[in-house]
Amino acid sequence: MPSLRQVSRADAVAAGRDLVLRYYDFLFGPERDPVARPGTATGTPGDWWTVFALVPDIFKHAVEGFAVYRNPARTLDPVLRELGQTRAGWVKASQFVFSQHCKSLRGLGVSEEKIAAIPHWQVADAFDAKERAVLAYADCLCQAGGRTPDAVMAALKAFLSDEQILELTYITCLYDMHAVMTRALRLEFDDRDEPIVEVAAPSDFSAADFLGGRPGPSAKA
Repeated sequence: MPSLRQVSRADAVAAGRDLVLRYYDFLFGPERDPVARPGTATGTPGDWWTVFALVPDIFKHAVEGFAVYRNPARTLDPVLRELGQTRAGWVKASQFVFSQHCKSLRGLGVSEEKIAAIPHWQVADAFDAKERAVLAYADCLCQAGGRTPDAVMAALKAFLSDEQILELTYITCLYDMHAVMTRALRLEFDDRDEPIVEVAAPSDFSAADFLGGRPGPSAKA
């Protein structure tokens, strides 16, 4: 379950949240309560929408952000945009963002070979020089906190205008944020147990300093 409460259709009606209700109708179907009957056409629970609906102006700001990257005024190739978004999802370990944008790439006609290679793009032969530059830049943004070697920027500038690089930067960072937020709030496909946990030792093992071979301070015989 999400970490925060969800806004039901009845709650949205009572609060007069017309924009929220329009999206509920579009994504879940007219008159359907997405809290009581979750599920979208893409297979997600849909709780991103019902949690973000808690704060109407943030909900509005977020959905307007989605409209920005789909605006006809964008000059960046949508495939390059989606490569950046998908890699952001992978780097931030957001199963939701990664999964949804794999679907978007597929919808743009990108091959299964390329989609499958995004996690290991550095050693994959599937991508051309432009796509590799975009993926390298996505790693600079999402893994390196924005630190970008001059060679990566030069590779981008060989293919993209300054305006397109700004679009790519903004959109990739937007989805870095969404990846972090969905994990933090356990939304959608990111409502899952922490994968990195201690693997228990055998029952007869005593705590020890592995390097020195000496029993630790709490060791028991």
